[in-house]
Amino acid sequence: MTTESDPNAQAEAAMAAPPPPPQSVWAALREAIRGTGADYTKIPLRKAVFLLAVPMVLELVLESTFAVVDIYFVGKLGSSAVATVGLTESYLFLLYSVAMGLAMAVTAVVARRIGEHKHEEAAVTAVQAILIALLVSVPFALAGIVYAQDLLRIMGADAWTLEHGYRYMQWMLGGNAVIMLLFVINAIYRGAGDAAIAMRVLWLANGLNIVLDPILIFGFGPIPAMGIEGAAIATNIGRGAGVLMQLWILFRGGRHIKVTVSQLVWRGAILLNIVRTSLGGVGQMVVAMTSWIFLMRILASIGSEAVAGATIAIRIMMFTLMPAWGMSNAAATLVGQNLGAGQPDRAEASVWRIGWYNMVFTVAVAVVFFLLHDRLIAIFTDDPTVIAIGGEWLRILSYSYFVYGWWMVAVQAFNGAGDTATPTWINLVFFWLIQIPLSYVLAIQLDWQHTGVFWGVFVSETSVGLFTLWLFTRGKWKTKQV
Repeated sequence: MTTESDPNAQAEAAMAAPPPPPQSVWAALREAIRGTGADYTKIPLRKAVFLLAVPMVLELVLESTFAVVDIYFVGKLGSSAVATVGLTESYLFLLYSVAMGLAMAVTAVVARRIGEHKHEEAAVTAVQAILIALLVSVPFALAGIVYAQDLLRIMGADAWTLEHGYRYMQWMLGGNAVIMLLFVINAIYRGAGDAAIAMRVLWLANGLNIVLDPILIFGFGPIPAMGIEGAAIATNIGRGAGVLMQLWILFRGGRHIKVTVSQLVWRGAILLNIVRTSLGGVGQMVVAMTSWIFLMRILASIGSEAVAGATIAIRIMMFTLMPAWGMSNAAATLVGQNLGAGQPDRAEASVWRIGWYNMVFTVAVAVVFFLLHDRLIAIFTDDPTVIAIGGEWLRILSYSYFVYGWWMVAVQAFNGAGDTATPTWINLVFFWLIQIPLSYVLAIQLDWQHTGVFWGVFVSETSVGLFTLWLFTRGKWKTKQV
């Protein structure tokens, strides 16, 4: 009997054969950026983390780069313009909470179906997720277009914002469908393991944003200056182009998922499963984002400089945390796919590995924040009061930044497993019952002003990070079914 016809002989020959030569870092990097059809539940864990994390990190680095560039150009219009962006984002955070909560569920469900090798069901899930995103975007668009000034007035906006800045909110909320679709369709790609596609989509969307921002804000040639409204139009154009690219690739087919015309149908059972799974994700994000609205309202009562300083600081914080979020998103995909493949220990091992990477990164960022806090804020404004306020927040953040890395990975482990309810209850306690009351007491009752808000955030978010990591070690997330 020949070796070719004897399975046992083939197995023995494979075991006796020398292992393949290790792949060079550059070759692995090219594979990660181009995209790969590798099965993340079978390849070596270190390689799986690398192939997923690299495009996810690069994707979010450009996203955060745009956020910083956008606030840089808006900052040239004055502190009231920056405050307009901050107050508008307070409402956008509600939208983001829904989009991100839905995206968490989509990633978890698609990853689980891919891990189970049910690719057609994964594609049908993708279609249902897109339908949900479109339905959810409608009420936000109507509220933003019709009630922009009223919404800004509720947040304590100054006269300039109510007269000139409300159009920024109209554009941002009115065009929110592109935000919803960008979040959800990229979540489909991440769950499927096509992280390189999600990366290229945001490269296009945010690259276009960055180019159009100064042109539409300040004018160029025959294009008139549109001020802060131009920033919103640039964002909508960039993200709209990204959505068109997403849909084109989704129907053409990626390496792990493809949607066909026959799958463009309403599947109530699958849709309801996504909605049920997303409720926890939406809940955890709503709790976190609404707490931010309360904090911004407290800061607005202190003054527009406090809002502007906090807005710039949070943009810088987002910029530095995006690479860590990228690695955390890789953890969500690996957890979902490995649980689907019946490998819970490998799912847990991926979380610990990524957590250590994240901690090293966030500690390095904390050192930069501690040493250069005022200089970083001064890049975006020359107002000494705004610089002092924003710099103070960065310095306070530096004391607990190392916790953020572990917190993000632990939360994404829960979400990747489909256990989105646990982080929701955690956020409810630490943000609503601790962060908001503590910040109010310190800022208003004890008259610490903006400093009280910053210390309230420090205490609550350090505590929630440590508690979430402890709960992850209990391991109940491994038994979640989606």
